[in-house]
Amino acid sequence: MNFIKSLLLISILFFLNSPVNASRTTDSYDGNIFPIYAGNGSIVPPQTSLKESIENERISILFFYLDDSADSKAVVPIISGLDLIWRNNIDIIALTTDELQGKEFKNKKEEGYYWNGYIPQTVLIDGEGNIKYDKNGLIDIDEINKIIGEIKGIDIEDTSFSVESFNEYNSIISKKDKSNID
Repeated sequence: MNFIKSLLLISILFFLNSPVNASRTTDSYDGNIFPIYAGNGSIVPPQTSLKESIENERISILFFYLDDSADSKAVVPIISGLDLIWRNNIDIIALTTDELQGKEFKNKKEEGYYWNGYIPQTVLIDGEGNIKYDKNGLIDIDEINKIIGEIKGIDIEDTSFSVESFNEYNSIISKKDKSNID
């Protein structure tokens, strides 16, 4: 009888100790997706609110996502890349939509006011509170950089960035100078 109990206990411990399978391409919950898939846990929780950002006349990028969404996982490296490129010039406000669902937002300085109910959603708001970009799904880092450049008065026509995954979990942002491309 003791042998059976020991075997049962060992079996239970073995199954409880099974490896965790995280995957960027599934709708599985793997934990906070910013440190896992972008290597940048500093984006969440947001360092500022939309209200503060607008009051300080800063560009804001609202990113609405869920940690258990493959589409959100695919966009996270781009959001992290924007943070690396524009860190001191913009505010990135990444929010899971769990706490927004079922609520009504009427104030344009509340992040939830801009969420359209789909994820992932990326909204770029200039320093005056005007929407300059609003898109669901995958986003183009060059398009967003161009919009930020226009708002800031910076010509970035000859610069292009790409997001390349170098393993299942991490990506790298590469800068390509378009003037050197034949």
